[in-house]
Amino acid sequence: MTEYGRGPGSEPWHPEDPLYGDGGWEGQQAEAGRQAAYGGQPQHYPEQSQQQQHYGDWGDGQQAAYGQAQQQYQQQGQAQQYQQQYDQNQYDQQQYAGQGQQPYDNGGGWADGTQAHAQYPDPSDPYGQQTAAYGGQQPDYYGTPEAYPPPEPPSRRRAEPEPPQTDWDPGPDQGEHAFFAGGGDDDDDNDFDDESGGGRGRGDRRGRGGKPKKRRSGLACLVVVLVFGGGVAGVGYFGYQFYKDRFGSAPDFAGDGTSEKVTVEIPKGALGSEIGRRLKAAGVVKSVDAFVAAQEQNPNGGKIQAGAYLLKKQMSAASAVELMLDPASQNNVLVRPGERNVSVYKAIDEQLELSSGTTAKVAEEKFKSLGLPSWANDNKEIKDPLEGFLSPGTYPAAKGMKPEVVLKAMVTQAAEKYAALDLETKARALKLDNPLQVVTVASLVEAEGKTDDDYRKMAEVVYNRLDLANPETYGLLQFDSTFNYLKGESNINISESEINSNQDPYNTYTQKGLPPGPIGNPGDGAIKGTLNPTDQGWYYFVAVDGVSKTEFAKTHEEFQRLKDKFNESRGN
Repeated sequence: MTEYGRGPGSEPWHPEDPLYGDGGWEGQQAEAGRQAAYGGQPQHYPEQSQQQQHYGDWGDGQQAAYGQAQQQYQQQGQAQQYQQQYDQNQYDQQQYAGQGQQPYDNGGGWADGTQAHAQYPDPSDPYGQQTAAYGGQQPDYYGTPEAYPPPEPPSRRRAEPEPPQTDWDPGPDQGEHAFFAGGGDDDDDNDFDDESGGGRGRGDRRGRGGKPKKRRSGLACLVVVLVFGGGVAGVGYFGYQFYKDRFGSAPDFAGDGTSEKVTVEIPKGALGSEIGRRLKAAGVVKSVDAFVAAQEQNPNGGKIQAGAYLLKKQMSAASAVELMLDPASQNNVLVRPGERNVSVYKAIDEQLELSSGTTAKVAEEKFKSLGLPSWANDNKEIKDPLEGFLSPGTYPAAKGMKPEVVLKAMVTQAAEKYAALDLETKARALKLDNPLQVVTVASLVEAEGKTDDDYRKMAEVVYNRLDLANPETYGLLQFDSTFNYLKGESNINISESEINSNQDPYNTYTQKGLPPGPIGNPGDGAIKGTLNPTDQGWYYFVAVDGVSKTEFAKTHEEFQRLKDKFNESRGN
């Protein structure tokens, strides 16, 4: 079938035919005007068959032009084609009979005796639609699913669909996938090669004619591979790390470390994880988990104290734990309960490798900037404002540190402890003048007592003796520890003449009441005993063995018996 649905013919269409030379819709409209000359009705020519309009919905105005085309068509020798269709006469009779018309008579007329002009199917009208031009009824050959769609005007024509490929056609690169075959953004520009907007033919589709397609670079493939590969690698890496964290052994160094040393400060109350983080940050161990595991595996791992430690870099976790348990590795200053400040100053000088007396001088000059409570220095006769405020414990003191830094850590610890105990309220309850006197009592209790039970009884002795109306001492404490403090010694063999001749404020044999300030740094046990004394009437005490065993008395007679017992134990 040709482009307009017309069968092949031996002659070209007449130039006046509206479709001659693809005249377009305008030519058909021009021919429509000729119909008016015939009253708007199609012209019938008995001598020749009329061909039905092939563009069914173009309007009746095309009938006249179509009849003239038929007349010219016959004059140009179309009779020959009628002869070629004569053999189909029987088919025509059956067709007409099916349409309710009179059967055709071979004698040249119809069955009712009337003569009619012989009608032969036009080769250009193979479906016999000419009868529609004569008012006959014709079946709708376009209405079935198998029929071709009716012809449309040129402006509505669409490209004939391409037949499906039956042979393998891999395209320009022998089976190369379309993604890698090229085109890119310019592919759409090559879909139509003609200016009229028509679709490409099969030759065009295969790349024949027109400008060649651009090929997509292999870079796209490389990018896809890299992105996909990177994603797989990332998932694998994090999966491996997750496995190591959950099921693998913790990273750890091997050996006892390098020759490079470093000081690590461990705060009070730090757990294994916090110690491990500080060691890892200093480069001592490789991971926190390794240190925690080593500490748990060591039977004494839980005994690591707060303070400063001199360690080596890149140590195995087990070696680090062992070294921290060795006192030789501890860069610390230890303040013991009851220890006097003069002893603490000496230890700081030694630990920081300073000349003797350096820390004592700093304490004397800078005590106001070290964090003392406001009530700490309210007595001008106090020998050392920091006495009683260097809280017992372990403090970092490594070479290179300043002594005031070490002292401030001790004072801060004491101030926080006293604030938590609310010593101001407790002082009023104990009939003391201020919190400083509470600390002073605690320092006396610490110096004379040995056990927690001793501390409570010793505190009662102090409070009873401070009562100026008591019939035993009348306000005199008479503690050897206060006289030893002012002398800077610890001697239990003090003559009465020496004691009675000394009028120093710290001599409680000659001065009533408490000394101006603490005589040492009390520990927690002594402080608790001071705040919770017994109430049994104790006024006297004697260390009967001279070391650890203390006995208490309520009267002077009982005290004298205890004193005789003490002298006997010493062979006097």
